[in-house]
This record gives sequence, C-alpha cells and structure tokens, in this order.
Amino acid sequence: MRPGQWTKNLFLLIGVVFARKLADPAAVLQSLAAFGLFCLLSSSVYLINDVADAENDRAHPTKRTRPIASRRLSVAASITAAVIFAAFSLAAAFLLNPAFAALALVYLVLNLAYSFRLKHVVILDVLCVAIFFVLRAAAGAAVVNVEISHWLLICTIFLALFIALSKRRHELVLLENNASNHRASLGEYSPYLLDQMIAVVTASTLMAYTLYTVDALTVSESKLGSDRLVYTVPLVIFGIFRYLYLIHQKGEGGNPDRILVSDKPFLLNLLLWTAAVGLIIYLR
Repeated sequence: MRPGQWTKNLFLLIGVVFARKLADPAAVLQSLAAFGLFCLLSSSVYLINDVADAENDRAHPTKRTRPIASRRLSVAASITAAVIFAAFSLAAAFLLNPAFAALALVYLVLNLAYSFRLKHVVILDVLCVAIFFVLRAAAGAAVVNVEISHWLLICTIFLALFIALSKRRHELVLLENNASNHRASLGEYSPYLLDQMIAVVTASTLMAYTLYTVDALTVSESKLGSDRLVYTVPLVIFGIFRYLYLIHQKGEGGNPDRILVSDKPFLLNLLLWTAAVGLIIYLR
C-alpha cells in the first residue's frame, strides 16, 4: 500500500489552502476526507502495479524486497484488496462530491493504463506521472467547489515532471546495463537526454511559479489579495536547486518521499515556504 508515498496526495490540499478556506470547517473536513480516499485509491493502484511488475521487480536491487515481488504477499490477496479499496474509494467519493468522484475515476483508469502499458512508452511514462499530480490538485479543488488557478496547474505539472524525470535518471544510473530489463522505456533514455529534459523543466517550473506570484489575477482581491507571494520565490529556487544537488552529487532522486523527510535543509526550506505562504495568504 506504500503509506510512505501518501505524501503525494497532499496536493489535494492545494485547493482549500489557496482558496483561503482553512477557516471553513466543512471545507477542511471535505479536503481531509478527499485526502484519505485518495490514499486508499492510490494504495489499490500500487497493489495492482506491484502485481504487474512482480517479475521485473525481482531483478531490481531494492524493489525485489517488496512484499509481492518477494512472494511474502500473494497475488490473489493483493488483487482482492485492490478491488475492495478501489470500489469503496469511488463509492465514498461519489457521496462526497460527484465532480470529485469523476476525477478519482479518471485517476484510477489512467493509472491502470499506466501500470499495464503506458509506463513502457518513452516520454509518455513521465507525462502520465505528471498528470497524476494534476488530477490530485484538480480533485482537491473540486471537492470544495473552487476553481483552481491555471497557473497552479501549470506549476504542478512542471514540478511533477521534474520529480519524475529525476527518478528516471536515478533508476537509469542505478541499474546501468540492466535498466531496459527492468522497464522497457528506460532503454530509450540516457543520462544526457534526461539531464537536458530536467534542465528544461527546472527553468519552466521556476518561471511558471514566478509568473504566478505576480499575475494580476493572483494578486487581485478575488484570489489571494496580496502581491507578497513573490517573496517566496527564493525558497522555491533553493528547494529545486537542493533537489538537483541531491540528484547529481549524492545519487538521490529514486525516492522523493525519503528526501522529503530525511534531508534536513530540504525539509526546513519546505517548512519555511509553507509558513510563508500561509502567512501571506491568511494574514493580509
């Protein structure tokens, strides 16, 4: 079920935070419920994905210890649990908000397509991962009935691409000549190609976030009502540069969730950014 990766579902909270609804108990409860349902839904996806990848994972130096790959968890039990989790999540999502349920269903269907086919298609594999994050952000906005900023969606997809490409690079370097045996699409990449893609996405992420902070609609009273969000740009720059440092100098990048909690400078910077954004949005 990979509870360590449930942090990805924090993107569902973007809507309630940037819509300035943290003081609305009903909206907060809806967002937390949506977060919980996506954790359960993503767990069903992880189970199915691990069943599909079991043979390849057994040839991976770290993934071979996963419960299904190591045969500590049976395929039958995994599929049964995945079906139950998915059915419950979608039913509860519909009761919570039909629009939210529709996005949850799209998330599930696209993940299934990714697990069995799309992750083996070069470039399309990382684009799918980025779209998963966008669907999370959009679902979080839908559940509290707010329209998410186009800028935030753009920032989300660029940031997700940055993380996905960094993970592909780590896998490629770690597995070396066995990369294509683990995943067909890895054989189509090279460290140089991925570095070029990462450079493009890095610049795009920083530019998109900067433009979002100074956009006229962002600073208008109908949105954030403040022009001080631009002061958080240095924190975003440090966070991305720190991540690049960990990828190229420390050989990290294969597990973004571990970096989030283990690298103290990165974690401190993230907490500072969160605090700064909260103060700017809510203490105008």
